[in-house]
Amino acid sequence: MQTGVDAIVEIDAAGLHYRDLNARLHRVVEEGARTIRLVNVHGQRYIGTGLRKPVDIEIHGVPGNDLGAFMEGPRIVVRGNVQDGCGNTMNAGEIIVHGHAGDITGLSMRGGKIFIRDNVGYRVGIHMKEYKEQRPIIVVGGTAQHFLGEYMAGGVLVVLGLGTPGGRHTARFVGTGMHGGVMYFRGTLTPEQLGKEVSIVELDEADRVLLGQLVGEFCRHFGYDAAEILSGDFIKLLPLSKRPYGRLYAY
Repeated sequence: MQTGVDAIVEIDAAGLHYRDLNARLHRVVEEGARTIRLVNVHGQRYIGTGLRKPVDIEIHGVPGNDLGAFMEGPRIVVRGNVQDGCGNTMNAGEIIVHGHAGDITGLSMRGGKIFIRDNVGYRVGIHMKEYKEQRPIIVVGGTAQHFLGEYMAGGVLVVLGLGTPGGRHTARFVGTGMHGGVMYFRGTLTPEQLGKEVSIVELDEADRVLLGQLVGEFCRHFGYDAAEILSGDFIKLLPLSKRPYGRLYAY
């Protein structure tokens, strides 16, 4: 392990229990490390959970559930896939995944950005929310499974459909219970695939500007051509109501 704030601190996670790995990670961050490389990661959970300092973490392997949960500030780059719950209740920072991500990615996410090169699992972005300047963002390069954006209360979800046969997305119940935020899909999505609480609307110039920014960031991370992606057809999903289940309550 090298020392000094400008050196890359490398931690070998082979055989380490997740508690021991996270304790070591938090310790080197407190000691002033700014760049950390984790190697031989095999499913250890909660990596980066609760970190609140501007540190760069590069992960080689497959981190376990709840990567970057409650995180506020770090930048995590994963050279592989991630398991479920990536970015759970994340406040700020960035997670960049050079692979696939599992279910409930961005669960209750409150800020920051998550970029996933490939596909994601079920219930991604469930109950994302925003407050004042805090606006969470998830950009998915491939496609998503069912219940994307379920009960979404704020933020931005972008699904680019790269590598999807014919640009056709197969997710169903998209936006079920959605009452805030916005989703963008590149490719084909039919009204029958949507939850009853959302509708397809036309993009405006502000949408084009936002997509240009986010697709540009995605392409810088993963080496795609932004102009080629942006030349595709996009649809926009918005909630029909800010309180879709209001009539179910007695107040």
